This record gives sequence, structure tokens and C-alpha cells, in this order.
Amino acid sequence: MIMKFELHAKNNLTAIGALAVPVLRYSFGVINWRVEAIRKIDRKTRQVLKVYKMHHPKADTDRIYVKRKGGGRSLLQTEVKYKAEIINIAECLNTKYTEHNL
Repeated sequence: MIMKFELHAKNNLTAIGALAVPVLRYSFGVINWRVEAIRKIDRKTRQVLKVYKMHHPKADTDRIYVKRKGGGRSLLQTEVKYKAEIINIAECLNTKYTEHNL
């Protein structure tokens, strides 16, 4: 739905990072995601960007995830966010568990 609005490329990618990725991040601790399913979401996002002419079909896919100052599009990579969220949850549970036992 974000891509249907006629925004500039920077604003579209910012909207994806601000609206779509947090919805996924919320579900990371609740749903048992498979890494392949998360990679599939990334591929689908890149396909949608290509359909709406936000990314050239033959362009480097890693460039989408590079910061804007580095010449990229600054899109958030779902797999990296998934791993970071799982680590944060594990650390939180670990610290609360150890504090509770003291």
C-alpha cells in the first residue's frame, strides 16, 4: 500500500522503514519465523520496488540496504532486524531471569 502513494523514492523507503518493518519486528518475538520466510519477504519487497520503478531490475541488490550517504537506498534488511530482535529478547529474558534468581 505504501508504494501506491506517489511519494519520492526517499520518502517511500522511509515509510517502509517506519511503517512496515515495525509490524514485522513486533511479530518476531511472538511468531516462530523461519529464516527462509524472512528472506522471502526481503525478495518480495525488492520485487515490489522493481515493479514501481524504485529499483532497476539489473542493479545490485545489496545497494538497497546501504545507507543513503554511502550511495544506497537505506532500506532496512528484514533478516538483520530479525536476528537483532531475537538477540535483544534473549538478552532481556536472560537478565531478568538472573536478576530474579539473585
